[in-house]
This record gives sequence, structure tokens and C-alpha cells, in this order.
Amino acid sequence: MYDFTGQVALVTGAGRGIGKRIALKLAECGANVVVNYANSAQGANEIVSEIVKLGRQSFAHKADVSDVSQIHEMVEKTIERFGKIDILVNNAAIDPTIDFFEVTESFWDRVVDTNLKGAFFCAQACAAVMRKTGKGKIINISSVHGNLTMPQYAVYASTKGGMNAMTRQLALDLAPYHINVNAVAPGATEVEKFTENPNHDKYAVGKQIPLGRIGYPEDVAEAVSFLSSSGADFITGQILTVDGGSSTRFFLQ
Repeated sequence: MYDFTGQVALVTGAGRGIGKRIALKLAECGANVVVNYANSAQGANEIVSEIVKLGRQSFAHKADVSDVSQIHEMVEKTIERFGKIDILVNNAAIDPTIDFFEVTESFWDRVVDTNLKGAFFCAQACAAVMRKTGKGKIINISSVHGNLTMPQYAVYASTKGGMNAMTRQLALDLAPYHINVNAVAPGATEVEKFTENPNHDKYAVGKQIPLGRIGYPEDVAEAVSFLSSSGADFITGQILTVDGGSSTRFFLQ
């Protein structure tokens, strides 16, 4: 268990899925947590209640990270409440699938603005706060699609490949301020979009993964906790893949 007592974490897209578990995990380790959401108000409020029960401070803040003005407002509200930001987890993302020839400009803009632009400007706004205290941890939630992908993910994969490059660049730019920037790239992970799909078979998916099971949000949350901890103080600009070994294969059978 890592110790984040007294630290403040901002987790975007934390109303459901991987982000929800990350927010709770950081709180379990002692952090006070700002739970960002765009549409999942119920899930965000539920996770805030769970965090408060742990004895931590938390609040939910609605903000669409594709809108830079809303990012700035979210960061300002965080500073008003807690006075600092120690950890930023850029988790907010959308991953709609679409045939390459059906991609429109508006579709491209919606995915890129949320997944890539949003992460960049959240990092910029939070790093401006972190450099005042001389330290900070930024963790971007990337994806195996940033390196190995599949049909109908052209836009999503582009954003995650861009996020990997952005992670390395921000690590370089922010190193003088002792702000570490890393990414976690999950593989197939059991989240609501799968569990709510009656055709989803996690066991069939798991058989295609070398370690024999699908990933869970907890697996990603553990990786984020490590990269947020003092144990990762000399690690920056890295992409940690959490996929059960899927990316060791040329393709899934």
C-alpha cells in the first residue's frame, strides 16, 4: 500500500470504469481526490461517498475536458478547496469505433479534443500548480491501441499514439520542475461498456490473453498508484503496458 497521506489527486473521467477505480485506489492510499466527470454524475457521486467513508476529502466536478475553459475552472476549484495538486491522472477518453472511410471531421475533432487535447491542457494547467511546490506526478491513461491496434480504431489509436509521444515530451519539458510524467497503457479491461453488453464474454476474451484472463480496473489502478508514489521518483517519460502479455503476440487468435 502506497502512502499518499496529505496529497491531492485529480482524476479525470472518474465517474465510471477505470477512472472510478483509480480515484478510489488513491483515496485508499491516503489521498484527497477530486472526481471529474462529464456525463456520469451518479457514478461520480457514488465514488465521492466511498472516498469520504474512508476518511478522505473529495468532491465531484463536472467538466468536459475537450473545453479548455472548463479545465481551468476545474483546476481553480481544486485549488480553492485544497490549495495544491500533487497527482493528475488523465483518464478521460472516448473510444467509439468507426470504419476508416466513415470518419468525418466532426467525429475526428470530438475524439481528438477529448482524448488528446484534453489530456494536454489538463497537464498544462496542473503542472503550472505543481511547479510552485517543486514536484508532482502526471499519469496519462493511454492504451495498447497506441502501438498495436485493430480495425475501426483509426481515430482512437491516433490519439493514444499521440498521447505516448506527448508523455515523453512533457516528461522532458517538466523534468526541471521535478514533475514526473508517465503513461499506463491498458489492454482489454473489464469496464461497463463490456459488462453492460449481453454479448460480452470475458472468459472468451481471457483465453486470448497470455496470462489467461481479462484485465480489471484494479490492475490499472495498481500501476497508477506505483507511478504516483515516491518509489517512481526516478521514472519519467515511460509507457507502462498493463495487458496480461497481449502485446507480446503478433495478434490475438
